[in-house]
Amino acid sequence: MTGFLSEPLRLPCGATLKNRIAKGAMTEGLADPHNRATARHQRLYRRWAEGGAGLLLTGNVQIDRRALERPGNVVIAGEQSADALAALRDFAKAGTVNGTHLFMQLSHAGRQTPKAINPHPPAPSAVKLGLPGGNFGVPRAMRGDEIADVIARFAHAARIARETGFTGVQVHAAHGYLLSEFLSPRSNLRTDEWGGSLENRARLLLETVKAVRAAVGDDFPVAVKLNSADFQKDGFSHEDCLQVVASLNALSIDLLEISGGTYEQPRMMGASGLEPVFETGTRASTRAREAYFLEYAASIAKVAQVPLMVTGGFRTKSGMEEALKSGEVDVIGLARPLCVDPAAPQKLMEGRLEVLPSLEKTLRLGPGWLSGNSPFNLIKLLNAMGVQGWFCLQIQRLAEGQDPDLGLGVFQAFRRYMAAEQAAATALAR
Repeated sequence: MTGFLSEPLRLPCGATLKNRIAKGAMTEGLADPHNRATARHQRLYRRWAEGGAGLLLTGNVQIDRRALERPGNVVIAGEQSADALAALRDFAKAGTVNGTHLFMQLSHAGRQTPKAINPHPPAPSAVKLGLPGGNFGVPRAMRGDEIADVIARFAHAARIARETGFTGVQVHAAHGYLLSEFLSPRSNLRTDEWGGSLENRARLLLETVKAVRAAVGDDFPVAVKLNSADFQKDGFSHEDCLQVVASLNALSIDLLEISGGTYEQPRMMGASGLEPVFETGTRASTRAREAYFLEYAASIAKVAQVPLMVTGGFRTKSGMEEALKSGEVDVIGLARPLCVDPAAPQKLMEGRLEVLPSLEKTLRLGPGWLSGNSPFNLIKLLNAMGVQGWFCLQIQRLAEGQDPDLGLGVFQAFRRYMAAEQAAATALAR
């Protein structure tokens, strides 16, 4: 195997990724009613590990059962039972076959917790999500002691990740979850030391990373996922991102993944929300690129002193190789294509695959269906939710040892997904 994709990457802590392809984090929804890992995680991640990627990132493992992204999240909070620890060890063992690194993505959903799980989830401020459908409740502003507890929870979960065989952790500070909410002046209206200036809004992320590093030691990979921007008016901007990256340089992280967007403005899915997409700084449209955030990564690379990973939109081997050659990115993140072809990384590196499956054609969607600002944005947003459900169901099929069902319709998938989520929320052990 030749080419930039096949080159190993040594991280600052000393760990080495065998190649430059990573499976980006995707929500799995495979935990049991007690939010423990299951045999389905083992089957799924073994299959992805055998597919050739150098790094796998788990879907967000939550640090608090009161703030879940969905009912099927794995949760590490408080003392873990022997069964829960054994399940995590089996998960880690499966995901590290074939010389693969498996990083546990640690997260707190904040106000993006479904109402069926918590009608008043903790958040920086009581600012409700601007989404239709009533799926999310009214968040409540966190007390200072609760914020300190969040930091301790991240550190505790990171320690458990190392103890159970995961080879690294990623702190999720993107996509509108709690750490991302604190970064945004749109969702963080606090007037104490956790709000106001960017220095204060970034405090929770920086203190969390410090605590995680102290918990796992200097020789264990610690990554951060950060928005290049929220793409919302009065939200976390690209200029804000550059300043936060400069602050992260001093904290001994090993990998910085660049993404963007929130539930309200889902740019991480290549979609637009109900309001116009707001961009500041570098505009992604200034050069023809296939990856969603590569233009932003180019400016971030001038500031960051750690390897960069970009996930979202890569579809051709030539585009991936060009991005790596440019020095704008060190790791290529692939997510949804691996739900259709789990072995795509190995095929790309061996030259057996030049173009990843066209997901738009697979889903029978027209060109441009997820972009632009128009009166039909609500329809586009609903389409995006349907596509999300489609991929979640494919992940579940892989976890059951089945092949993807490419004939599944988007709206059929959405109905099945929503029904399954409601059933899982009902079944949760309270």
